[in-house]
Amino acid sequence: MTPTQVEQVYDGLAQTLDTVGQEKSELFLAKLALLLAREIGDPERVLGLIVDASANLDAAE
Repeated sequence: MTPTQVEQVYDGLAQTLDTVGQEKSELFLAKLALLLAREIGDPERVLGLIVDASANLDAAE
Protein backbone atom coordinates (compact mmCIF):
# COMPACT_ATOMS: atom_id res chain seq x y z
CA MET A 1 0.00 0.00 0.00
CA THR A 2 1.14 3.50 -0.73
CA PRO A 3 1.24 6.13 2.02
CA THR A 4 -1.84 7.71 0.45
CA GLN A 5 -3.72 4.40 0.59
CA VAL A 6 -2.70 3.90 4.23
CA GLU A 7 -4.03 7.39 4.98
CA GLN A 8 -7.32 6.52 3.23
CA VAL A 9 -7.67 3.39 5.34
CA TYR A 10 -6.87 5.33 8.51
CA ASP A 11 -9.45 7.98 7.63
CA GLY A 12 -12.10 5.34 6.89
CA LEU A 13 -11.37 3.60 10.18
CA ALA A 14 -11.52 6.86 12.13
CA GLN A 15 -14.80 7.87 10.50
CA THR A 16 -16.35 4.48 11.18
CA LEU A 17 -15.21 4.56 14.82
CA ASP A 18 -16.88 7.95 15.16
CA THR A 19 -20.05 6.57 13.56
CA VAL A 20 -20.33 3.44 15.71
CA GLY A 21 -19.56 5.41 18.86
CA GLN A 22 -17.41 4.68 21.86
CA GLU A 23 -19.81 2.08 23.30
CA LYS A 24 -19.54 -0.18 20.25
CA SER A 25 -16.00 0.61 19.11
CA GLU A 26 -14.44 -2.37 20.90
CA LEU A 27 -16.90 -4.80 19.29
CA PHE A 28 -16.37 -3.17 15.90
CA LEU A 29 -12.58 -3.46 16.18
CA ALA A 30 -12.83 -7.11 17.23
CA LYS A 31 -15.08 -7.90 14.26
CA LEU A 32 -12.78 -6.02 11.91
CA ALA A 33 -9.71 -7.85 13.24
CA LEU A 34 -11.38 -11.23 12.71
CA LEU A 35 -12.52 -10.33 9.20
CA LEU A 36 -9.03 -9.16 8.30
CA ALA A 37 -7.48 -12.27 9.86
CA ARG A 38 -9.74 -14.47 7.74
CA GLU A 39 -8.82 -12.44 4.66
CA ILE A 40 -5.09 -12.85 5.38
CA GLY A 41 -5.62 -16.57 5.87
CA ASP A 42 -2.35 -17.22 7.73
CA PRO A 43 -2.78 -17.65 11.50
CA GLU A 44 0.94 -17.30 12.26
CA ARG A 45 1.11 -14.03 10.31
CA VAL A 46 -1.99 -12.71 12.07
CA LEU A 47 -0.60 -13.60 15.50
CA GLY A 48 2.63 -11.81 14.62
CA LEU A 49 0.69 -8.73 13.58
CA ILE A 50 -1.21 -8.82 16.89
CA VAL A 51 2.12 -8.72 18.73
CA ASP A 52 3.33 -5.89 16.49
CA ALA A 53 0.15 -3.89 17.08
CA SER A 54 0.45 -4.26 20.84
CA ALA A 55 3.99 -2.89 20.94
CA ASN A 56 4.63 0.66 22.12
CA LEU A 57 1.00 1.56 22.79
CA ASP A 58 2.10 4.09 25.40
CA ALA A 59 4.10 5.93 22.73
CA ALA A 60 0.86 6.67 20.87
CA GLU A 61 -0.45 8.84 23.71
